[in-house]
Amino acid sequence: MDAAEFRKRGKEMVDYVADYLEKIEKRQVFPDVEPGYLRPLIADCAPQDPESFEDVFKDIEKIIMPGVTHWHSPYFFAYFPAASSFPALLADMLCGGIGCVGFSWAASPACTELETVMLDWLGKMVNLPEEFLAGKHGQGGGVIQGSASEATLIALLAARTKTIRQVQSEKPELTEAEIMGRLVAYASDQAHSSVERAALIGAVKIKNIPSDDTFTVCGSALKKVLDEDKAAGLIPFFFCATLGTTSCCSFDKLLELGPICNKENIWMHIDAAYAGSAFICPEFRHLLNGVEFADSFNFNPHKWLLVNFDCSAMWVKKRSDLIGAFKLEPLYLQHHHQESGLVTDYRHWQIPLGRRFRSLKLWFVLRMYGVKGLQEHIRKHIRLSHQFEHLVLQDERFEICAEVVLGLVCFRLKGSNELNEALLKSINDAKKIHLVPCHLREKFVLRFAICSRTVESTHIKFAWQHISQLATDLLKTWGQNHHQQ
Repeated sequence: MDAAEFRKRGKEMVDYVADYLEKIEKRQVFPDVEPGYLRPLIADCAPQDPESFEDVFKDIEKIIMPGVTHWHSPYFFAYFPAASSFPALLADMLCGGIGCVGFSWAASPACTELETVMLDWLGKMVNLPEEFLAGKHGQGGGVIQGSASEATLIALLAARTKTIRQVQSEKPELTEAEIMGRLVAYASDQAHSSVERAALIGAVKIKNIPSDDTFTVCGSALKKVLDEDKAAGLIPFFFCATLGTTSCCSFDKLLELGPICNKENIWMHIDAAYAGSAFICPEFRHLLNGVEFADSFNFNPHKWLLVNFDCSAMWVKKRSDLIGAFKLEPLYLQHHHQESGLVTDYRHWQIPLGRRFRSLKLWFVLRMYGVKGLQEHIRKHIRLSHQFEHLVLQDERFEICAEVVLGLVCFRLKGSNELNEALLKSINDAKKIHLVPCHLREKFVLRFAICSRTVESTHIKFAWQHISQLATDLLKTWGQNHHQQ
């Protein structure tokens, strides 16, 4: 394909994507395929001779689309949102076109410098304390990671290195292996599984702090476990607080937890993957109070801020903590500006060496929506979640299982877990809307997350009528079947 054909085909692809997104609600939200559906539809091995763009293009609808779950459909209410917008798509195209690999400042100065400035913009939008910003002479700063899982892992590994060095300076007789064997990380029993995975990769113990009846961790619960562990000779070194848990969007009590972490010299990382975007609205910023105690903070613009995946924003108070943990300087990666103190080499802030020009998406979206446009997007989603909550509360067969704060409603039929599992199965088998469940304590609960950029009040009403009707049908047969048994 030469430049002339690329121009032609590029325009066709833009039209195809625009049509796909404009007409997405006509597509069934969840696919009708069985595992292994795709292999018989394509050749056994790659073609020896080139095929035409037309041949490839016509296979999109034939082979790919039947197996796509349409995350941007207004009938998609599963997981948490995956952000998408036309400015971000255009920026992603430019990122692919420039195609630089920005592991150091010299590898593409614009790639590094735009990222530093964009993370300062975003940090100011959520009113982060000054020390998290790079500014011209700050000690902190932000970086774009691939996902919140990566941000948690990076924070844990940096904390591990910092603690090992500290303990070794105080007790030189201890080997690194002995210290490692005594390190413990902590997180809420509601924290995302990626926190446990970070500890697994980091080869350290992790303990769950029990949450209260609002699924929140408070200071006394953390202190109790810390006291027990220190008495047993363990070394607490890392606590991951969650703002907006995956199951029910609960918020750990930072103002209680932060001072304990600071006093005990424990690295506090805040995972606000989903909820963090809402903090750009002044009325939700109080949920971030206590961030001043944290060492690192992360949220995903690629969930709820109209920036396509992958764009996970992470800030640290002391970038030297990250760089100290990961810095290696082979000659082929060195450049003559690196000792000037004026440049950032983001390879020291992340797991992979290579990185895409992801800050372009942030730059396009922040400029073309403005803070006000993004606030309106968040507020609209939250209004819709309260609309759904209101509909659920009007039906006495159902109950709400957790406080609705942002764009997630946790609800269930009053009755057994089996009944709710059957309801979820009938919802997802009908494929008119898509939901996923969670467990809250012993209860099987349905999660209804407001996801699509284009979702409206009519889609919420449709979803509720559909769920309500399926519940009616289920309860009729359920009573008979279970009565007979």
